[in-house]
Amino acid sequence: MNGDQLVAKILKKEGVEWLSCFPAQTLIDACAREGIRPILCRQERAGVNMADGFSRINNGKTIGVFTMQQGPGSENAFGGVAQAFADSVPVLLIPGGPPATRTDVHPNFEAIKNYGGITKYMAHMNMVDRIPEFMGMAFSQLKHGRPAPVLLEFPGDVAHAEVSDSAIDNYQPVKAYKSGASPEDVRDMVTALLGADYPVINAGQGVLYAEATDDLVEFAELTNIPVLTTLAGKSGFPEDHPLALGTGASTMTLMSHRALQKADFVLGLGTSFTISNFNASMPAGVTLGQVTNAGEDLNKDHRIDFGAVGDAKLVLRQMIEEAKSQLGEHGRGDVHSVRDNIANDKKDFYEQWNPYLNSDEVPISPYRVFTELMKAINPRDAIVTHDSGYPREQIVPFWPAVTPRNYIGWGKSTQLGYGLGLALGAKLAAPDKQVVNVMGDASFGMAGLDIETAVRSEIPILTVVLNNGVMTHYYDHFPYATEHWGTNQLGGEYAQVAEGLGAYAEKVENPDDIAGAIQRALAANAEGKPALLEMKTKEEETTSKY
Repeated sequence: MNGDQLVAKILKKEGVEWLSCFPAQTLIDACAREGIRPILCRQERAGVNMADGFSRINNGKTIGVFTMQQGPGSENAFGGVAQAFADSVPVLLIPGGPPATRTDVHPNFEAIKNYGGITKYMAHMNMVDRIPEFMGMAFSQLKHGRPAPVLLEFPGDVAHAEVSDSAIDNYQPVKAYKSGASPEDVRDMVTALLGADYPVINAGQGVLYAEATDDLVEFAELTNIPVLTTLAGKSGFPEDHPLALGTGASTMTLMSHRALQKADFVLGLGTSFTISNFNASMPAGVTLGQVTNAGEDLNKDHRIDFGAVGDAKLVLRQMIEEAKSQLGEHGRGDVHSVRDNIANDKKDFYEQWNPYLNSDEVPISPYRVFTELMKAINPRDAIVTHDSGYPREQIVPFWPAVTPRNYIGWGKSTQLGYGLGLALGAKLAAPDKQVVNVMGDASFGMAGLDIETAVRSEIPILTVVLNNGVMTHYYDHFPYATEHWGTNQLGGEYAQVAEGLGAYAEKVENPDDIAGAIQRALAANAEGKPALLEMKTKEEETTSKY
């Protein structure tokens, strides 16, 4: 066999059932012959996004894979990889590469020389006999430590070189190993946490990767500590729980805002505590604890007072046992009426926002769109994601994330158009779920042609385009250009575009028509057809005013 066939057989052993791709890349055909389904995207960035969404929903059990041709394929994929790196998602990238006789020649683009800042590990597969070695190292990096993209540059001469059929025989799929934290670190952290007047848990994506939601619920109930989530951690703690504060991000719930104002101890659980416009700011002078499987995140942006390095689930089990040893088996009651305070804050929150959520205005309020979606779709049976900008800021505080990974939150990098590829990958990971992608008109301009990928590949997702005809509030950045040149304005009939690409599509201009349109779109999805609803909306405010 040749190098392509060897890589394909190893991917099969690692459980890969499909890969996103864009030619020319001979690995595509080798994978297809092994029963690995190739899904050809319309642009490389969307292909990376699809692999990203798959890895998230499949929780790294099977890794999303994207392969592309050398040169322009690697160049076009760069943005998607940067997004996955920022949001800590494991994705395997296999770009082509120049043969040994053409390396270091201008203007050849060599991925191995340019992807170092946005990958966890890179290797140049320089010899066909070393392919199993490189593949094993790549999957080990994908399954351990901080999740992130991994790149294996695959030169054409190595891909076509002959290798013994026995090269595959000794390859064993990589097993993931986990570790807990130092018992002393756990003891000190729990002691300080229980001694605080108003502690708050800030749960990140690490809770989802560790599948630690049930453990977090148990610990929160045992200690009566409220929980907010980061943007990427949304759905890591059920938002219908009486200790749930919702998401604390660039827009947040009133519950999260008020809790952070009172907090004297914040425990970051499975989060990097990165200072970002899209993370909640930590209150000045607050005591900080951090649980992470990536030691390099300790003291990165904040000097922490208590730390524990280990898998979030294993460390939570340690924390539960330590809390029981200090509090007793049944934990403590509702200290400071925490649950009642959260319930009252939630009541205040919805009293403020119900006029928006139930608005009859024309153009339509985006919040009314979300209300109708929430009525039509059981969140337990769905996976919802947003796109960058105002679609993200507006939906995050309100969509009820009640089960792990029924919502894909993201934002440490904020590339327009990312959500569509995520939704496609999510549907491939969970075909029984109703997958919804909410995007703006600017985002559609970045990625809309991959609606055709959904149609051609029979991936029935629902895309909701909030079309208000402008870059919302971007005139703040260029008021003169907006006034004199209309620089913030956008145009287009997106339902017509989607229909032309083969999807079921409707444009909705009246709030009374939203519910019926959603039902027709869901019916199209049930028949295996992707659907797009273009909602003619207005510019709207967000909860960032907190």
